[in-house]
Amino acid sequence: MNKKTLFAAASLLAATVMGGANVSAAEKINAGQNKNNNVHDTGDLSRKVADSILAALARRATAATPDKETPVTKKSVKALQEEFLKLKFGMFIHYNLATYQGVQWVSGYHDPSTFNPGSKIDTDAWADAAVSAGMKYGVLTAKHVSGFCLWDSKYTTYDVMHPDCPYQQDLVAQFIKSFKSRGLKVGLYYCWRHPGFGDPEKYKVLPPECDPATHTLEEQNEFQKAQIAELLAKYPDVFYVWNDALDDKVMPAAHILTHIRAIRPNAIASANWWSWGKKGTPYVDIAVKELRHFPEGNTAPGETCWCLEQKWFWKEGARSKTAKQVVDLMTTANSRNSNFLLNVGPDRNGNIVESSVKTLAELGKLRDRNATPDLPE
Repeated sequence: MNKKTLFAAASLLAATVMGGANVSAAEKINAGQNKNNNVHDTGDLSRKVADSILAALARRATAATPDKETPVTKKSVKALQEEFLKLKFGMFIHYNLATYQGVQWVSGYHDPSTFNPGSKIDTDAWADAAVSAGMKYGVLTAKHVSGFCLWDSKYTTYDVMHPDCPYQQDLVAQFIKSFKSRGLKVGLYYCWRHPGFGDPEKYKVLPPECDPATHTLEEQNEFQKAQIAELLAKYPDVFYVWNDALDDKVMPAAHILTHIRAIRPNAIASANWWSWGKKGTPYVDIAVKELRHFPEGNTAPGETCWCLEQKWFWKEGARSKTAKQVVDLMTTANSRNSNFLLNVGPDRNGNIVESSVKTLAELGKLRDRNATPDLPE
């Protein structure tokens, strides 16, 4: 492992947080490194983490030049949390290889050819459904337990651009474009390889290039940080990183927050604890509760996640909750200092099931009727 390169990247991260990073520093760190024409070559993970961070920082430095944009004003964590809670309602989208395997957690590595919706996925329809319900943001499962990536990652071939995958399109980019065009904010879900997953031959979570059966936890974390950096650099519209299975058994909260904010100062992050007993406990910016509410009087900025259908990923026979059931759940969540992130599971054609589309539209109308009118000034 190239510790010198990793240390240099870490030093640059620290300098960035203090406002002292620049492109020339990035060039110095990269000086003398061997390059490989294969963009999917795994090589030294430490070098790859450094490369990804440096690329992101270089883009930031370029964007901040006077003839293009003014530098980003860094907001306080409290301000970011307050802005997040004003959104109140978002769409969670569970769609990945699990959709085609008929399971919630995919075990082992499956053939990328199974990811086959048959035609281009209508992500505009996803965004329209979110708008109809009055949602303000969306979160897509960019990488789930299968390890399969819905974007063209330079760290793996195990993604939508794999030669055997029929889709051959960047689904993350599609999702972002559709939601942004409707005025919705966008976040990305990323599943971390927590020690609690156990047998590395079963739940892989990471792509084959960083198979947990042959890579240490330290190497796994470096790979995952590199992919997080890649997502933030590649998709500047992402305001929110939803980290699943990320807690203090993986790394200290300060480490991941420093990593994210060195690249995107005003990004916000949530983390879903592995232990059910700790879900909802503050760890990073936003605490997460899964299929449970925060207690009354909760003061920790939070997000409550629930399924519109019976499961997170689509399953044959899936049917929707009623609009009234959703309103009741959302009202409770919002009253307890928490956003409500409602999950839909698109089917194998990439379509949100008809009953859910109908419920979301009804939900929007019901919320409009129940809305408190603005008082005259």
